[in-house]
Amino acid sequence: MKSIITGLLLLPLSLMASAGTWNVDNTSSNVNFISIKKGDIAEVHHFTSIDGTLNDKGQFNFAVSLASVVTNVEIRDERMGSLLFEVDKYPKLTLTAKVDPNLVKGLAVGAAKVVKVDGEVELHGQKQTMAFTVNIAKLSNTHLLVSSVMPVIVNADSFGLSAGVEKLREIAGLSAISKAVPVSFILNLTQ
Repeated sequence: MKSIITGLLLLPLSLMASAGTWNVDNTSSNVNFISIKKGDIAEVHHFTSIDGTLNDKGQFNFAVSLASVVTNVEIRDERMGSLLFEVDKYPKLTLTAKVDPNLVKGLAVGAAKVVKVDGEVELHGQKQTMAFTVNIAKLSNTHLLVSSVMPVIVNADSFGLSAGVEKLREIAGLSAISKAVPVSFILNLTQ
């Protein structure tokens, strides 16, 4: 009888936890992109500083610190920050999206669902609505895993980044750098 009473007393707490805000865990999440130079040389890069929340109404707010880009070449990291992203003027990429709040609430622990989400991306002073196909997995009542099912293609022209790509191409002495960049991600969210 005592365990039933304890369970009933704890039930409101568990409901409050499931209705709370989910936070992106920067240490176990990853946003990466692939650059292609000279026609067929591809390299994977990532960001080390990301932040985001998903509230109980389904509002998702996400940000990437562009100065945290890691290309495994220090001078290239600096050049991407200053010449391409212009982090002194545009320090972050932001994404806002609306997710059906019943989707997360109704997802059983251990279950996953593939959904399409439209999000507004702001990068380099430009805003674009983009479609994301994501897999949302509920690993526990306090842990979600959200991952891209397929990469999102970001075009430099759409975000006013073409001049920066050209500057990088010139300074590196390359014949070409692709302006279409595939981006993928794995986000761990916890409550």
